[in-house]
Formats: sequence, C-alpha cells, structure tokens
Amino acid sequence: MTTDRSSTRTAPPERGRTREEGAGSVVVDRGRLELARGRRQLSDGPVDDARESLLLAASLLAADAPELAEAARMSAAEAAWAAGDIAACLGALDGEDAADAPSGPGWARDAFLQDHRDGMRALLARRPEHAVGPLRRVLDRARTDDRPERLLRAASAALLLGDLREARAAGARALAAARNADCAASEARALEYLAYGELRAGRHAQARAHAEEGVRAALAAGHRNTAASHHAMLALAASIEGDTGAVEGYAATALAVARRHGLAQAATLAEWAVARADLARGRPLDAADRLGPLVGQGARRGHFAVWMLAVPCFVEAAVLAGHPEDARTVVGDLALWAAFGADPHAPAQLARCRALLASGDRADALYLRALALHDEAGGDFERARTELLYGRWLRRRRRLREARGRLGAALVGFERCGAAAWADQTRAELRANGAASRTEQAAGLARLTPQQLRVARYVAEGATNREVAQRLAVSTRTVDYHLRNVFAALGVRSRIELALMVGQEDR
Repeated sequence: MTTDRSSTRTAPPERGRTREEGAGSVVVDRGRLELARGRRQLSDGPVDDARESLLLAASLLAADAPELAEAARMSAAEAAWAAGDIAACLGALDGEDAADAPSGPGWARDAFLQDHRDGMRALLARRPEHAVGPLRRVLDRARTDDRPERLLRAASAALLLGDLREARAAGARALAAARNADCAASEARALEYLAYGELRAGRHAQARAHAEEGVRAALAAGHRNTAASHHAMLALAASIEGDTGAVEGYAATALAVARRHGLAQAATLAEWAVARADLARGRPLDAADRLGPLVGQGARRGHFAVWMLAVPCFVEAAVLAGHPEDARTVVGDLALWAAFGADPHAPAQLARCRALLASGDRADALYLRALALHDEAGGDFERARTELLYGRWLRRRRRLREARGRLGAALVGFERCGAAAWADQTRAELRANGAASRTEQAAGLARLTPQQLRVARYVAEGATNREVAQRLAVSTRTVDYHLRNVFAALGVRSRIELALMVGQEDR
C-alpha cells in the first residue's frame, strides 16, 4: 500500500466492497476483539472490566453483527451479575430493546435469548410474576437443544425459578455436551450449576463432588473466576461436615480471587461458609458478627441473589448469642423470599426462625410447623438443625423426654449426612439432657456411621484410599476425612490396628 496521501484518498475500494463496507468491517473486527477480551476478563479477570469491554463490543457490533451484539450484552449482564450490581445488570439487559433491534436481512431476534433476558430483567426489577413465563419457555426450548451454552442458560433459568430438578437435568445435559465437545470451560460452568443446585437441594456430598471436578476443569481452562466459585461451594460443603481446616482453606482461596476480581457472589458464599462453620463449633457470636453485614442494609450487604440464603444462619447465631433484636429486622425479608418459592427450604427455615424469636409457648407450634415443612422439602441437614434447636428449647423447659426424642432424631440426621461438628453439638445437648447418645453407648464398630463403616471395612481389606474412593464414588479427600473420624471413634492409630479390630468384631 502506497504512503502517498493523495493516492490513498483516491484509491479504489477493494473488489466487491465499498468504502462504507470496508469501514464497517473494521468496526466489526474491533467489536470481535472487544468481545473476545471481555469474555477472557469474565473468566479470569476483574468482572467490571469485562462488562465495559462487552458493552463496547455490543455497541460496535450492533449495526453489522446484531447476533454477536446480543451475545455481548448477555455476557455483560453476566459480568454485572457476578459483581452483584443490579443497576448495571439491568442496564446491560435493557440496552437493546426489541423495538430498536436491527432488522437486517437474514436476522431475527433470538427468541431463546430474549426469553432468558426478559426473565432475568423481571426478577431484577422485583416483578417475579413476569419472570415465570419467559423462564419456563427457556426450559421448554432447551429440551430439544444440545448446545452447551443454551443448556447452561436453561440451568440458570431453572435455578432462578427454584426448580432444582430441572436445573439438575439441564446441568447434566450441559455437562455431557461440554465433554463431548471437549470444552473444559463449559464443563466447569456446568459443574458450577450442578454443585450450586445440589447445595440448594441440601445434598452437600453431591455438591462437593461436582465442585471438586469443577475446580479441576476451571483451572485447566484458565478460568480462575469459575474456580473461585467452586472453592466457595467446597467451603460451604465443608462447613456442613465440620472440617474447619477445609472451610478456612477453601474460603481463603475463593476470597483471594473474588476480592481481586469483584466476584460478589463467590465472596458472599465463602463468607457464609466460614460463619456457618463458626456456628457448628458453638461460636454463635463470631458467626453473627460475620453474617450481620452480609444480611443487613448497606454497602456491605452480600450478593443480591444469595445473601438471603444466609439469613437463617444469622437469625440462629444472633439468638444463640443473646441478641435476638438484631435478627428481627431480617425475618420479614426471609418471609418475602419464602413466598416467592425459589428456595424449597425457605418456608421451613422461616418457621424455624420465627420459633427462635417467639415468646412463651408459641415456639412449640412453630417448631412443629417447621418440621412438617421439612418433610415436604426433604434433606437431612436442615431438618436435623430444626430438631436440634427444638430439642434444646424443650430441654430448657424441662420437657426432658420430648427433648430426648428430638435430639436423638437430630443426631441421626446429622450422622446420616456426615455433619460431624453438628453431631457433636447434639451429643453435648443429650448429655446435658441426662442421657448418653446411642453413639456413646455403643462399642466397637457400632460407633461408626454407615459411611464410616463402609470405609473401615474396605481399608481393613487392604484397599488404598483411592481404591475406596472409586468404590464409593466419592473423592479421596472425603475418604481421608471419614478415615480420620474412624480412627478417632475407634481409638486406633494405624490401618493395621483397624484391620485387627474389624477382624475381631466380625468373628
């Protein structure tokens, strides 16, 4: 190309392309670069920077590549969502109204994306009644789709609706599609939705397994932001199991990235996990101090999509710490959340919170109401927490026989789901009630939970921890955790001693 300015001005356009088309191509190319940059930042950088790049991409692509512009805006909304910025999320979603959409040849607005956008917009604008229709259409359309990105949006829509069964189905299909395409990034995101859905359903062991896989896939793809979300969910699972060291390690890893990159949702989940571990260890004041800013009004409130999930923990912590007045203000918010229907455990948790705050004998009926609602929602952990609090309330009113029944049921529930620290709390309540727990009365292998017993028998047969993990379809970390508890419960110090004890008891 000549450097003479006059010849540059008068040079004919490239064959088949006018000057205007050439300029448009330059703009589109720049838009594609900004889109690629924004998506990289969304997965491994500050999400506010990602949103700016993606919005710029949408602006550059709007005239000549409207499909890409729409995808850029949806990604910008995802960045704002991750940051917990409702106004920015709405701004990204509202930036391209249907009436103003381009109508170039061969392009029509994508109905799937439009429904997903309309559903998100309605929820963010606090009009849930307008969100159900569009989000249900997203789920319906995804049933005949095999593209990972569409299935991921369907899983997101199901979680927004609180339809955990549909979320699991869409997430599983997205995971299969991502693996068929050998796409580690989509695999990590699918595992994120699956892990979050299992946590919401109260199945923390399954959530942990998905999150462990998700960390590996996210790091393989170079997506540290997704890995941070998985680490936060691992911290939440560990906070149920009572593994304090694991909670602190996972939470610290998640927060290191979340704070640097502005990931409000991952940060909220990690902080909640640490507080729940404090509550499990009998440190309600520490838990209340950590949760108070997350669930209260002000700039430090947690991510708008998940802070409400921590409210039941805060109410419990505040009451046990002797500050019930701090908890009363958030119960009204929890009632609105429960009425929306996006969380199957919220109605039972609301009744439990009201029981904790009730005066006189009103708590009795509220605890019973909570237990009935737990029967509808399912899940051992939340029901066991209600049984523990109810049993404690009964014991303090000297209704010892009733307390013994509730505390015994709580212990069974905690042991069934591997919530060791919570089970220890329950045993302490049983001792205070004047009765040894059945675990303390038992001898030998009868002290072990069913999962611990399976681990003990496999190890006694000579299996390695990895082999045990494969047989039980769990992680080696889970086997390590159970084996430590087996050693502690039986008072043995080696695998050889364990094998001898198992052999003696089996004779």
